[in-house]
Amino acid sequence: MGAKLNGHHSGNSGQIQIINEEKNFTPHLSAQIERWGLRDAGFSYNVVAVFGSQSTGKSTLLNRLFGTTFDVMDETKRQQTTKGIWMCRGMDMSVMVMDVEGTDGRERGEDQDFERKSALFSLASSEVLIINLWEHQVGLYQGANMGLLKTVFEVNLGLFGKKAQEGPQSRTLLLFVIRDHIGVTPLANLQATLTADLTRIWDSLTKPSGLAQAQLSDYFDLSFTALPHKILEAQRFENEVARLRERFVNKTLQDYLFKDVYHKRIPADGVAVYMENIWQQVQNNKDLDLPTQQELLAQFRCDEIASAALNEFNTQAKSQKRPIEAGKVVQGLGEMMKQWRDEALARYDRDASRYHNGVYTRKRLDLLATITSTLSPLFFGQLKNLHKSCLATFKASLQSSLSPGGKDNDFANAIGRAKRECEENFLAVAQEACVDEKEWTWEEELLLLREEMGAVAEVFRKDETKKVVNLVERSFKQQLSEPVELQLNKGSRDMWDNLLGTFKRLLDNAESLYLAKTKTFNCTDEENSGSLSAIRRRAWQALRSKIDEQTTDAVMLSKLRVHFEERFRYDEQGIPRVWKPDDDIDGAYKQAKEQTLALIPLYAKIAPHDPAFEYTLPPSPPSSPPEEEIDFQSSLTIFSETKCLDLSNRFRRDADAYYVEAKRSTVSSIAQVPYWMYGVMVVLGWNEAMLVLFNPLYFMFAITATTLAYLITKFGLAGPLLQVSKTAAGEVQRQATNRLRAHFSQPVLETPALSSPSRNSSSGQSHLGSDSSAMAPKLGSSYTKINLTTRTNSSSTSSAYRDADEEFEMRPVGAF
Repeated sequence: MGAKLNGHHSGNSGQIQIINEEKNFTPHLSAQIERWGLRDAGFSYNVVAVFGSQSTGKSTLLNRLFGTTFDVMDETKRQQTTKGIWMCRGMDMSVMVMDVEGTDGRERGEDQDFERKSALFSLASSEVLIINLWEHQVGLYQGANMGLLKTVFEVNLGLFGKKAQEGPQSRTLLLFVIRDHIGVTPLANLQATLTADLTRIWDSLTKPSGLAQAQLSDYFDLSFTALPHKILEAQRFENEVARLRERFVNKTLQDYLFKDVYHKRIPADGVAVYMENIWQQVQNNKDLDLPTQQELLAQFRCDEIASAALNEFNTQAKSQKRPIEAGKVVQGLGEMMKQWRDEALARYDRDASRYHNGVYTRKRLDLLATITSTLSPLFFGQLKNLHKSCLATFKASLQSSLSPGGKDNDFANAIGRAKRECEENFLAVAQEACVDEKEWTWEEELLLLREEMGAVAEVFRKDETKKVVNLVERSFKQQLSEPVELQLNKGSRDMWDNLLGTFKRLLDNAESLYLAKTKTFNCTDEENSGSLSAIRRRAWQALRSKIDEQTTDAVMLSKLRVHFEERFRYDEQGIPRVWKPDDDIDGAYKQAKEQTLALIPLYAKIAPHDPAFEYTLPPSPPSSPPEEEIDFQSSLTIFSETKCLDLSNRFRRDADAYYVEAKRSTVSSIAQVPYWMYGVMVVLGWNEAMLVLFNPLYFMFAITATTLAYLITKFGLAGPLLQVSKTAAGEVQRQATNRLRAHFSQPVLETPALSSPSRNSSSGQSHLGSDSSAMAPKLGSSYTKINLTTRTNSSSTSSAYRDADEEFEMRPVGAF
C-alpha cells in the first residue's frame, strides 16, 4: 500500500486506515486526530467521504480537491488501490477526508458485504458524500451503484432515520461528480436523470413504521457537478477541479458545500468514538450480512481440501529445509518449489472448484499465501547461502589471480572478472529460485553482495598497495646502499651534495615505479598521497639507517685513520714516505691531523653546500598514523657536539701514535766514506785476507758463509731467520730469568747459627765474623755478575724480572 499503514499513522503522508480489509476499526484514530491538530477544534471541522465504483479516480479526485496524498491507481494495471477505508486531513483546511474502497471490484467479486457496510458507514458519518461516477454510467442501475444505494438507503433509514428526523442538522449532502463529461449531454439532463433514479429508488424502499411518508429530501440534499476528461482536456480538468475546491473552501460562495445543516454536531475530540459506534452498529446489522448456506458449506469444504493439500506440500518442503539451514546452496531449488506449489494448488483446484466461486477463490488465495510463506524462508535462506558462497568464490578468485604466477597480474582486470563471474553465478541461481516474482526479490541481496565485494576488493587493493610500497622500499634500499658507502668513504666536501642528489634521483624513480604499478588499482588521490608519503618517509629512514651503519664509532674512527694515513704516510703522488731526519714530520703531522679533524663536523650533519641539493621531507597527510611521523630536523644531525668531541679525542690518540712511530722510524743518512779509506782498509787488512785465502779452514768457512748469505737473500729467508733468532733469544732470556728468580728466592746462604734463636749474640757474632770473610769474595763476585747481566738485558727483559733485579740490588751484602 505504499505510504499507507494498517491502522497506524504514517509520518510521511499523515494517513490512517480507520477500517482495514478484515473489517476492524482502528484504535488509533483519536491519537491521529490529535496529531492533525484538530482535537481541540470543537465544531470547526468537516468530514467528507467519496463513494463510487473501483478505478473511477476517487483517490485522484480527493488529492486534487483537498491536497491529500492517497495512493492512486497504476493505470497500466487497472487493479484495486484503496483497500478498506482511509482518512487524511486536507491540506491547510480543517477537513477530515475519507477514501472508501471502490465498489464492484474484481478483487472482492460477489462479496458485497464490505461494500454495503463501508457505504453505509460513509453515508452515516460524513457531512458530504461525494458519489464519483463516469458520464456513461448515468442511467445504469449497477454501473451507477443504484442497487447498492437502495440497500444503503433502506438500512440507513432503519438505523438512523428517527434520529435524523429530530433536527435539520442531521441531513447529508450527496454530491454527484460526473467524470469525463464531454458536453454532448448537458449537465441539467444528467442531473434530471440521476434525480429521477434516486427518487424512484427511495419510493421503492421498505420504510420502517412511522416513516412511510418520509421523502428523500428529508434526509439528503443533492448537488451535481461535471468534470471534463482528465487526460484529453487536462487543463480544463484542473480548472474545474480548482473551481470545485473553492466550493469546499470559500464560505462566501452561494454554492458553498460545507453548510452547518450537514454537520453532525459532534465535537472533534469525540469523532473517533462516534465513528467507532457507527461501525459497530453497521457490523451488527444482520440485513447487511446474509451469507447463504451454499457459502457456509463452501467455506467448510474448502478449508478441508486446502488443509490436505497443505499437509502434502509441507512434507515435500521439509526435505530441503535442513540443507538450507546447514548453509548449502541447493541446485534446482526453484524448480522443486514450483512443482510443490503447483501440485498443491492443482489438488485444491481439482476438489474445491465445484463449490461457491467466491469462497473457493478466497480460500485459494489464502492457501497460496500460506504456501508462499512456507517457501519464503527456503528462498531467502538460499539467497543467504548463495551470498556467502559467491563472496567466498570472489575472494578465492582474487587470491588466485593476484598471487605470484597468477593468471592476471592486472588488478583492475582481476577485480572486474571476479565480480562479473560472481554476479553471473548469483543471478543464475537467484532467478531460478525466485518462484513468487511479486513478493520475493533478490535485488537487495545482490546490492548487499556488491557492497561486500567492493569492501573485499578494497581490502585486497590496500594489501596490494602495501605490497607495492614494500617492493619499492626494498628496491630503493638496494640501490641506495652502494652510493651511501661510496660517498661516505670519500669524505669530500661535496659528499652530502652527491649523496642527496643520488637520493632524490632514486626517490623519484621509486615514486614513478609506485605510480606505474598501481595505475590499475583505481586508488584515490588521497590514497596515492598517503602511499607516496609513506615511501618518502621510509626512503629517508633507509638513508638514515645506512648512514648510521657507516658512522658508528668503530667505522668512523677507521675512516679517520685511513684519511689521516693517506695524508701523513703518503705523499701527493700516493708514494709511501720514508722519513729522514731533515723531513718536516711535525708540519706534515699537523696538516694531516687538521684536515682529518675537519671531517668530523662534515659528517656531523647532513648539510649540502649547494642549496639545490637540500631535501625537506614533506608533511604527512592527515590520514597517516601518528607513530609514523618523523622529526625531520632532528634526523639531519648525525653526531651531537659531545659525540664530535669524543671522536676528536679518540682520533688524536691514534694520530699521536702514528706520529711517535714516524719519529722512531727515522733513518739517519749514511755519510760518504772517503776513497782513501778503502786503501787504508786494504793495507791494514792485507795480512788477514791472506790468512783466510791460504788457510783451508778459514777459506772453506768464508765460502760457506757467503753461499748461505746468498741463498738466504735469494729465497727471502732473512726475515724468518731473524724472527726465529729473536724467539730463541727470548726463550733463553726467560729461562735465565726464571732460574735467577728461583735461586734468589730461597735463603741458601744462611747458616744455622744465624737462624737459631737459642744462640747468644756473642756466639752469633763470632760465627758471622768467621764466615763473612770467606763468603764476601763469592758474594761480591756473584753480585757483580748478576748486576752486569741485569743492566745489559734491561731493555729486553720483562717488567717482573726488572722488579726482582731491582729488589736484589737494593739488598745489603749481609742479607745474603
